Amino acid sequence: MFGLGASEILIILVIAFLLFGPKQLPEVGRQVGKAIKGFKDTAEDLRKSVEPELNMIQQEVKMVEQDFQASMKEAEDEITAAGRQQEEAPASLAKSDHT
Repeated sequence: MFGLGASEILIILVIAFLLFGPKQLPEVGRQVGKAIKGFKDTAEDLRKSVEPELNMIQQEVKMVEQDFQASMKEAEDEITAAGRQQEEAPASLAKSDHT
């Protein structure tokens, strides 16, 4: 529970008992319980509203990544083709010089 050990929880309970007394302690406990429940409910609502948006953004990022990779592959192919043309050009010039 919140990363607290048994000794830390015991110390907190003793301090709460000393601060609020035995009559107010149950009411304080109920209020803390309600606050924690409200926080959990709000966090769950927030997660439910943000999760679809996050999934949509992840899909868009994947699409952009795929487009980028396709563009990079296309550019690589063009560079490779240009390099081959450059290699072939001197060979064809050398053949035409000998004739």
